[in-house]
Amino acid sequence: MSSKLSRRSVLCACSLLTAPALARAQGAWPSQSIKMVVPFPPGGSTDILARVIGAKLEPLLGKPIIVENRAGAGGGPAATAVAKSDPDGHTLMMGHIGTLAFNPILYTNIGYDPKVDFAAVARVATVPNLLAVHPSVPVNSAEELIAYIKANPGKLNYGSGGNGSNAHVSMAYFASRAGLDIVHVPYRGTAPAVNDLAGGHVQVMMTGGPALLPLGQAGKLRLLAVSSKTRVPFAPELPPVADVLPGFEAVQWYGIVAPAKTPRDIVARLNTLVNQQLTAPEVVDTLTKDGALAAPDTPDAFTRQIAAEIDTWRDVITKANIRI
Repeated sequence: MSSKLSRRSVLCACSLLTAPALARAQGAWPSQSIKMVVPFPPGGSTDILARVIGAKLEPLLGKPIIVENRAGAGGGPAATAVAKSDPDGHTLMMGHIGTLAFNPILYTNIGYDPKVDFAAVARVATVPNLLAVHPSVPVNSAEELIAYIKANPGKLNYGSGGNGSNAHVSMAYFASRAGLDIVHVPYRGTAPAVNDLAGGHVQVMMTGGPALLPLGQAGKLRLLAVSSKTRVPFAPELPPVADVLPGFEAVQWYGIVAPAKTPRDIVARLNTLVNQQLTAPEVVDTLTKDGALAAPDTPDAFTRQIAAEIDTWRDVITKANIRI
């Protein structure tokens, strides 16, 4: 009898000690700075969105959010490192259609499975690609560009943020649909590719609005079309590529992911805070001006989207014979 009471007393004492400890542990997040990994160099759409959202979350969480750029191999090494990080809510990644949908198709030994190794936290934005040319190319529309490339096979180059990047896959898809002979020039990130497009070292590019829109508005590039099926509010004058190539669509999407097994309460809190920012008029306006469309959603819906996009782009990449 006494041993039972003794054991019961110990259990009660442990409970009294453990409950507050657990409460403190759960309430302590974040207990340090939060790292937001961007698997590309500074200056591209992923980096821009990470910094906009990070700056808004910092005062709400009370800890610094440090954007860390880790470029290379289509973002694969950075994504792998995040997937293997401690699932304590202090390491996040601004995921992207490339790292979360293209890479599992393009690479045989990528090192991570987007459907297994990440917890989807919050979708942030959709970003229709813009089709742009250097002003030296004598065209003013997607239709004229197609005709010009066909009349000058192999003479024009298109830049991208690297093999397997959104700009590579989207433009290769465009070239495949239109039957074009155009040379791919991969860079180590979107920003250097856009810089060389503005300098005339490459002549064509299709990538996200945040990277191209400011240069187009400044007259340093000529914007021809948008890759969504309909016109977009940030560039309503641009017709869809689908007007020339029926059914064509190549829209990027971005969202925050964390290592799998990150506590659901942390995921839920982050999702709520991100969604609040994405419905704030000033944030919506900032994103729209940069060529991005705020797209708040639930973690479960974002999880389903990632799986669906892998299936969709597997078909596109296979038919277009896009290879690394």
